[in-house]
Amino acid sequence: MTEMVYGSNPVRATEPVIPRWWRTIDKWTLSSIFVLFGIGLLLGLAASVPLATRNGLEPYYYVQKQAMFGGLGMAAMIAVSMLSPETVRRLGVIGFVAALVLVMVLPLVGQDHGKGAIRWLSFGGFSLQPSEFLKPAFVVVTAWLMAASQQVGGPPGKTISFLLAILVVGFLAMQPDFGQSALVLFSWGVIYFIAGAPMLLIVVIGGITAAGGMFAYGASEHFARRIDGFLSPDVDPRTQLGYAANAIQEGGFFGVGVGEGQVKWSLPDAHTDFIIAVAAEEYGLILVLCIITLYAVVVVRSLLRLMAERDPFTRLAGAGLACVFGVQAMINMGVAVRLLPAKGMTLPFVSYGGSSLIAAGITVGALLAMTRTRRRDRMSEVFKRGGRQG
Repeated sequence: MTEMVYGSNPVRATEPVIPRWWRTIDKWTLSSIFVLFGIGLLLGLAASVPLATRNGLEPYYYVQKQAMFGGLGMAAMIAVSMLSPETVRRLGVIGFVAALVLVMVLPLVGQDHGKGAIRWLSFGGFSLQPSEFLKPAFVVVTAWLMAASQQVGGPPGKTISFLLAILVVGFLAMQPDFGQSALVLFSWGVIYFIAGAPMLLIVVIGGITAAGGMFAYGASEHFARRIDGFLSPDVDPRTQLGYAANAIQEGGFFGVGVGEGQVKWSLPDAHTDFIIAVAAEEYGLILVLCIITLYAVVVVRSLLRLMAERDPFTRLAGAGLACVFGVQAMINMGVAVRLLPAKGMTLPFVSYGGSSLIAAGITVGALLAMTRTRRRDRMSEVFKRGGRQG
């Protein structure tokens, strides 16, 4: 009877999830990530064989594990990229609390795996590095707090996020993991700057960070040893930095040839922290430039798409995720060419590592969710509506 009097409500044909996702996703970023993962598997075929031989395993044992964890990372990336920014925010808060709790218990139950830093939780034959998952979750939480602080009557999000950053850095420094600590502070600074922080405050925070580095140099033998090795004018050819520098020089422009590199037999971390040295030696400068270009595509494309975003949280979270992703790649490659001290940081999607591959997938998945094309009203239509309301 109601339909006969008032007429039936028009039924909207909803677009299926997969076609809508494909239509709105940034395909350049998505394609760049898949190419980076393919390059990582290619380099793993060469870099991980010596390690498997030394450990008495099958030659391609680590490549198979990299493919498995990478597959999980790709699946996580696609799944997260289908979510709305609001859902990413909710999951980010839950993930931040869980990852922070795991980082807090590391000094009690964590292991160092011979690396000199307690960063892993081991159970059932698997190892988990909680700090890898803490980074993207921290970015999402920080963006949420700072976006909320911009609302009328909103909470003091900038202050709360800064206290959270200090808390996270404090527990990461206890491992010690100063590389991840620097990334956390960097991500907070980027989001704070985009949210409208005064330049003087950024300078003050930079000074505090420098003072913290000086304190860490005096208090941590692990940190001091890496800084001394970086500042030394002479590179010991028997160290990881020495092997990596020699491999990059030997590679030249075109490389020494597929499978002909020697650095993988000398570097214990050739498949993780120094994978770019393997790429430079066997494939030369050409492949290194391709890798750099792919990372640049992801970061630049994401930032350009975020410039048109009106929602503060989406804009802040996307910018923070893009910058953290790009800076981590820069740090890894900068260490290999001795522009930065050794950090123990992987090259996203290229280096071997279960936690890093899955966490990178979650990071880029959240970034893709923030940069998906959304319907936006034209400014002329906004003014028209405002005029009619007036």
